[in-house]
Amino acid sequence: MDANALDLSRLQFAFTVSVHIIFPALSIGLASFLAVLEACYLKTGKPHYKALSMYWAKIFAVGFGMGVVSGVVMAYQFGTNWAGFSRFAGPITGPLLTYEVMTAFFLEAGFLGIMLFGWEKVGAKAHFAATLLVAVGTLISTFWILASNSWMQTPQGFKIEDGHVVPVDWLAVIFNPSFPYRLAHMTIAAFIVAALVVAGTGGWHLLHGRRDPEVKTMYSMALWLLLFLAPIQAFVGDQHGLNTRRYQPVKIAAIEGLWETEKGGTALNLIGFPDMNAEVTRYAIRIPHLGSLILTHSWDGEIRGLKEFPKEDRPNSSLIFWTFRIMAGLGVLMILTALVGALLRRGARLFEFRAYQWLTVIMGPMGIVSLIAGWITTEAGRQPWVVFGVLRTRDAVSPVTAQSAGVSLLVFFMVYVLVFGTGVYYILKLIYAGPPLQNEPAVPAKVAAHPEVGGRRPLAAATE
Repeated sequence: MDANALDLSRLQFAFTVSVHIIFPALSIGLASFLAVLEACYLKTGKPHYKALSMYWAKIFAVGFGMGVVSGVVMAYQFGTNWAGFSRFAGPITGPLLTYEVMTAFFLEAGFLGIMLFGWEKVGAKAHFAATLLVAVGTLISTFWILASNSWMQTPQGFKIEDGHVVPVDWLAVIFNPSFPYRLAHMTIAAFIVAALVVAGTGGWHLLHGRRDPEVKTMYSMALWLLLFLAPIQAFVGDQHGLNTRRYQPVKIAAIEGLWETEKGGTALNLIGFPDMNAEVTRYAIRIPHLGSLILTHSWDGEIRGLKEFPKEDRPNSSLIFWTFRIMAGLGVLMILTALVGALLRRGARLFEFRAYQWLTVIMGPMGIVSLIAGWITTEAGRQPWVVFGVLRTRDAVSPVTAQSAGVSLLVFFMVYVLVFGTGVYYILKLIYAGPPLQNEPAVPAKVAAHPEVGGRRPLAAATE
């Protein structure tokens, strides 16, 4: 195996998974948001809840479709670029991904059509049930995907026979030590991603003069959710850190840029530049004992430094030191954004304070940035292992050449820019347009008069 081919294969998978994770996260959050909107409509009968549901369903549909397509591409890469991983771990990861398809994807696909096109075809309660089942399906999908990925981080419940793993305890496989923390962390992150996108959309239209119930409602609901979830996410992240320190101490050392094991209390490197060759974090700004307080919840807790681990087992601290700080820093900004919004509510200025509305617009995509930074931290922090402590990345790659890996990466990049760039552009157009006002027709008259509109060809009315 050419080292360049290994690096290119890693880069290709990193690129495709980074694009992919955006759309499932948005879909998970929006699906539950749609279910809440429909529940409010059923309870109150207020038309703006239905208008919001129909509007955000369009964005959900585009995101869901792109998530499915990008997910299929990733699955194919297990065979094309990572055959060693498939041969070794297939007896565990294969069934887990199959369970995801059978229990979640079939559920989502089965009721998605009713949710998107069934408003005039079924009753309001039946439509709400379909939307609720789609939302439940996204959460079930999260469960199985995180079970598979968490097993790769903290593998349990298996033995190795004839060069591949064999499951001996499926409960231990699924509910491995990191699974509960990573499932909660990812699910809350998806809700926060959606909340920030919705709040950013509302803030944009408030800045442009709209004060209708649709815009006010989605803006208010998103900020309430952010106020509730952002502090909880900080707590879950803290617990996840404690779990990682126990089962992947080398990852924690790399995240903190910590090289020496400090006795009597560990300082926190607030910022700095880890140098993997010199084994030092340059220009570090350190706060004494804060590392111990955060990572052990004690004043003098001991954290193992990177020098205690063989060089070949160390993750790239230069990368994950900063991706973690991007994720954590944005998390703090999310909490502050939510708190400022709560203060503005008390003064009845939430819908009129333009500086804050600009803040929510700027924070709109920050959930996605934080999400990607978090995934880079956890996945690059697992290196040089694919299955931590069991299968090295260099042993998981297919026998491909650097040329073939480079060409496929280039093709992926061009196709992704075209396909997913178009999808993102369409979502941004929908966001820019905003939910239709109640006194405006949802479909232009010339389109509504089209003979094919009315259920036979649903996409005939898609003029955006």
